[in-house]
Amino acid sequence: MSRTKNVLAIVMAGGEGSRLHPLTAERCKPAVPFNGKHRIVDFVLSNLVNSEIFSIYLLVQYKSQSLIEHVRQSWTMARFIPEHFVTVVPPQMRNGPEWFQGTADSVYQNIHLIESFRPDIVAVFGADHIYRMDVRQMIDFHVANNADVSVATLPVKLSQCDQFGIVETDDSHRITQFVEKPQSTRPMPGSSTHALASMGNYLFNADVLLDALKKAHETGHSDFGKHILPTMLESHRLMAYDFDTNTIPGTEPYEEHGYWRDVGTIDSYFDAHFDTLGATPRFRMTNRQWPIYASPDQAESAQIENGVIHRSVVGSGSIVDGASLDHAMLRRSVVVERDARLEHCIVMERTRIGRGAQIRRAIIDQDNDVPAHERIGFNLEEDRKRFHVTESGIVVVPRKFFTAQKDTGSSTPSIGRARPPVPMATDSDRKVAA
Repeated sequence: MSRTKNVLAIVMAGGEGSRLHPLTAERCKPAVPFNGKHRIVDFVLSNLVNSEIFSIYLLVQYKSQSLIEHVRQSWTMARFIPEHFVTVVPPQMRNGPEWFQGTADSVYQNIHLIESFRPDIVAVFGADHIYRMDVRQMIDFHVANNADVSVATLPVKLSQCDQFGIVETDDSHRITQFVEKPQSTRPMPGSSTHALASMGNYLFNADVLLDALKKAHETGHSDFGKHILPTMLESHRLMAYDFDTNTIPGTEPYEEHGYWRDVGTIDSYFDAHFDTLGATPRFRMTNRQWPIYASPDQAESAQIENGVIHRSVVGSGSIVDGASLDHAMLRRSVVVERDARLEHCIVMERTRIGRGAQIRRAIIDQDNDVPAHERIGFNLEEDRKRFHVTESGIVVVPRKFFTAQKDTGSSTPSIGRARPPVPMATDSDRKVAA
């Protein structure tokens, strides 16, 4: 059914990600690395491409250079198929010297792209979440229910309602109320603990969206959740799509059905990484029938001299030399020296963990040279003097906090071997270093 519809996707990737600071000190939220070799934006783009939606505009704003470079290198579509593209669109300022003022304003400022493409349906999706979704199933629902707008929804705990748009529906799934981030709300039917929340993924009939954007601009309204969707309830047919009904081929029985995470905080970002680890993870990154595409990787294979490794990922070009890894996530070109121990850690590109260093429940951003015998995550009061530490005790070491150490050969030299070199950065490493 949905294959007969001409679909244009607009991905809102301008998020500043202030709650992910300091990981977003030099990059926008969708560009933040995830797992061994992905970035957060790869999930929404993979879902769209796997759903055979190949016309995608990516709206960017804050600190977008690394995201632009990543898309340029990783998401190039065939030039001989004009309707297949992933195009980055920064603020055009066509109506004055203003950046995007909200989600709806970001689309309005690029309304000419919709008008020139002339789609039947516009998919307006966020770029901040970890999940798999067959968007065509949502489009089928949208068409079958004669919807003007469809909103992807899922249950969230009542205690989290202030983080989402909360919807209420009738028995036919038509939305009767939409409130953006309320301080409190009543539970959804059949539950005493959960409310129905918007995932921030919308389908609009193109003519309906164009009309709504123009009216919103005239009235100074700039956001879908705060302004446009609540206003449309009286005049249009808004439907709630149940994400729990979405099925993905290749999903294993042990995986969490309907896995979706908003990785908007350090804690949620940290926890989502460990949902991907192990032989039976909650979210399996290696589903060949619905892949999450990653950046091209020209680094050499990982090298493990020896050590003890438990439920960890060792990225390409990394070297583990007599270290202990327990629930560790190493991205590309990481060196972990002898007698170092990493426990529940995420270590990003081109970082060295010095000999005997002990680190637990920490995120080490790119290009750090952690000194030998450094201890992080054991005395949080001392850690707070140097680093950002969340209330749950996750320590975040900013990019380049530890500069390269000179090997003086004193105290505890490696026995019978030279200090392993940090793998050379490739051209792509340098261009997307943020």
